[in-house]
Amino acid sequence: MTFSKRAIGGTDLNPVGLGCMSLSQAYFPLPSDEDGERLLNRALDLGYDHFDTARLYGLGHNEKLLSRVLKTRRDEVFLASKCGIEFDDGKRRIDCQPATIRRAVDKSLATLGVDRIDLYYLHRRDFNTPIEESVGALADLKTEGKIGAIGLSEMSSATLRAAHAEHPVGAMQTEYSLWTRNPELGVLETCGELGVAFVAFSPVARGALARGVKDPSTLPDKDLRRTHPRFDETNWPANLALVEQFNALADGAGITPAQLALSWVLSRGDHVHVIPGTASIPHLEENFETLALNVSQDVLDKADRLINQSTVSGHRYPERLQRTIDTEDFV
Repeated sequence: MTFSKRAIGGTDLNPVGLGCMSLSQAYFPLPSDEDGERLLNRALDLGYDHFDTARLYGLGHNEKLLSRVLKTRRDEVFLASKCGIEFDDGKRRIDCQPATIRRAVDKSLATLGVDRIDLYYLHRRDFNTPIEESVGALADLKTEGKIGAIGLSEMSSATLRAAHAEHPVGAMQTEYSLWTRNPELGVLETCGELGVAFVAFSPVARGALARGVKDPSTLPDKDLRRTHPRFDETNWPANLALVEQFNALADGAGITPAQLALSWVLSRGDHVHVIPGTASIPHLEENFETLALNVSQDVLDKADRLINQSTVSGHRYPERLQRTIDTEDFV
């Protein structure tokens, strides 16, 4: 099985895109702006054609970093960004009111230095604003030419149907990997039914399935994984045992663990895309090479049986973040 281009909002793209968040926040240490720019240019040289960013990432830093590359290579990039998570005096809130969306789009356009964002997501559901109102605002911005396809992130099948009835949705972005199976509760199937692209973030399990974590206690204090249950001292030993078996499975197949993890996600449907993030050019190259691999169904099935909702230990998010998620969850 090799992977050819797949559509998002009518545009055919390589289904391995680049999640840009880790160039500005969450996973430490962060690269310098110069190294980040070098990685983005290398991605385009390799054939990456889908960059995913957000106003949230680095509170504008990520979009500003991308602007350095977009100045000369805009035509090579299908550009996605997001709005809806706001910070006021350091306090996080979700706001998808039409006026807030419009301000956010204009700010992103100015920061990115572009006149159009190809795919624009609501980063999370605003439970205080009807989804139809938020999507209606995005539809107006699309009519004005400021955005292309409309996207949703971490929302349920029911919310997707309601949004899609207001205006066709181009993509749903949700965490999906061998160890995070929530989309299988409905969203993955609904996307396929409605003709909506499914964009999987964290497809290598925040580095766990890419030989990126051995001992979470050695990660920098600000690293996002220090607060996530699957990496804590209670759950990590059991998860590490699974990871080590997974690494051996990949080694036996002659591929890297990251490539096996990405191949598994991409095998879940012809409408599925992955956007692994990295600050490492060798990892960037390794991830893109997945497109040309032919991993046997037997190996994919073994990975599926090894790491899944029944075998992984701990929830994917700490409680304070889980309360903001609309995506279906396991009981």
